[in-house]
Amino acid sequence: MAAGMRYVLLVQYDGTHFSGYQRQRNARTVQSVLEAAAEEIFGTPVRVAASGRTDAGVHAAGQVCHVDGETSTPPQKLRERFNGLLPPDVRILKSAAAPAGFDCTRGAKKKTYCYRFYTAESELPLLERYAVRVKTAPDVGAMRAAADLLEGEHDFAAFCASGSSAKTSVRTVYSVEIFKNAQTLCDLYEIRVTGNGFLYNMVRILAGELVSIGCGKGIQNLRAALETGDRALLAKTMPARGLTLEHVDYGASPFGAPMEE
Repeated sequence: MAAGMRYVLLVQYDGTHFSGYQRQRNARTVQSVLEAAAEEIFGTPVRVAASGRTDAGVHAAGQVCHVDGETSTPPQKLRERFNGLLPPDVRILKSAAAPAGFDCTRGAKKKTYCYRFYTAESELPLLERYAVRVKTAPDVGAMRAAADLLEGEHDFAAFCASGSSAKTSVRTVYSVEIFKNAQTLCDLYEIRVTGNGFLYNMVRILAGELVSIGCGKGIQNLRAALETGDRALLAKTMPARGLTLEHVDYGASPFGAPMEE
């Protein structure tokens, strides 16, 4: 860790051409491009930590990161320095001196993800980058009834893809909200999930099950999956491109003013 101040960054990125957030060998990641820019700014290699990792192809509207270093650039102006060095699919929306003791990973209390999908007669190129086409219009009422079962503290073992390093699969989901927006050429749906943390592919598996229930699958398998932890009872994992990390809640804004949802 470099000496100096700790800075907090509000980061937005289009995940299409990234192999996720976390640095990997021989792969383009959000962390690697942020750290390349940070090295230019601070004059030494530094680590840019995030509130959590996003997977390959997943987007972020409001990822929160921190970085330690020394620079004469005022904290609020770091945004401009970074953006002058970053590729166009990543931008710093806010920068500030981090509050005392702030840690973007450990300090996160809630995260909100949004999964977007739409129904239309054919794929819509202007939506396909950030949403997934579903052929059958789902029953939103059935989806909302199923979503109610997911709220609260549960063992979400069935909602975790293999390869997870999580020590426990118990998580608290504070809300699962489903919205339908009628548009000229399609109906656009959003599944917004807020929780204290999420397992590997959890929101994409959850979204897949809710869409399947909306399209006629009964609710019995969802109940059984929560009880048994059996992944095979649930629907397929939805594609990464429909998922966006929307907001990270720290109780109080690390930027010194209320963070917009």
